[in-house]
Amino acid sequence: MIYSILILASYLKFVLYFYKYQIVPMTKNYFYTILLTFFASLTALAQEGKDLGFYPNPVSTGKIFITSKTAMDKDVTIFNVLGKQVLQQTVSKELNIASLSPGVYIVKIREGEATVTRKLIIK
Repeated sequence: MIYSILILASYLKFVLYFYKYQIVPMTKNYFYTILLTFFASLTALAQEGKDLGFYPNPVSTGKIFITSKTAMDKDVTIFNVLGKQVLQQTVSKELNIASLSPGVYIVKIREGEATVTRKLIIK
């Protein structure tokens, strides 16, 4: 896990270097997307041992199922890659995502004190 964090840190340093010296033209939205993905990946690495998650991923059925050891309600927030919130619901086990178009999203699931952030791919 430490090795993965070091790789992510070096990736961020690389992106910041290119952004600072404008070697490759980047828009602010693209830069923020990279930062959001970096922190979501870092959070996912830190939360690997948690029993909170969802399946299937990638999804093509229009529904995801939230897994947990408790029966508490879960607050689920879904963001697009630009960081805009596209869906927020409180569910117990099943979330309908048929309204979302195919693409890559960031899913944040909160249950009590536990919070997990993962990447979601919709086909």
